[in-house]
Amino acid sequence: MEALIQAIRHFIKLSPEEVLRVQELFVQRQLKAGDYFLREGNVCRDVAFIEKGLLRYYMITNGEEQVLHFGRENDFACSYPSYLPQTPARTNIQAVEDTILYTASRENMDLLYRDLKEGERFGRMAIEGVFVWVMEQMNSMYTDTPEQRYLGFLSTYPDLAQRLPQYHIASYVGVKPQSLSRIRKRMAER
Repeated sequence: MEALIQAIRHFIKLSPEEVLRVQELFVQRQLKAGDYFLREGNVCRDVAFIEKGLLRYYMITNGEEQVLHFGRENDFACSYPSYLPQTPARTNIQAVEDTILYTASRENMDLLYRDLKEGERFGRMAIEGVFVWVMEQMNSMYTDTPEQRYLGFLSTYPDLAQRLPQYHIASYVGVKPQSLSRIRKRMAER
């Protein structure tokens, strides 16, 4: 729970009373590798903080998995396009490793925004970070070569190259696993 408190403090100040309120509003949840935090078609009802473990966000496009994002320790996890309007999700969020989360329901998040002096500011700043990331990802998919996207992966997730199966990385980069092997080989030869 301390990592969650520190993550919130990254955005706002918390009084001792507010720390207790955060602890009341978030509940620990554990996922085994392969378990889902969210399945496509279900409504995302919780925001989660990842204390330990690794999640992947993916969707099925033309019958193939397309990895969109990875969530790791100290990240917040949510499908905002489902959570905000409370509509069915188009993405899956699945544990790649055994994962410990702290989750808060939509109702509890509303209480957090209301009860913390700077709660609304926290929510705004957190979602602004998500917006910037989404825009950067979209730009990259349209303008960057697969090699540039792989370098972007390494830059964004330097600790994940050894924790993820290569086919998840290839999917994130937007190539087949064989193509990722060729990209890695070319980079090693330089």
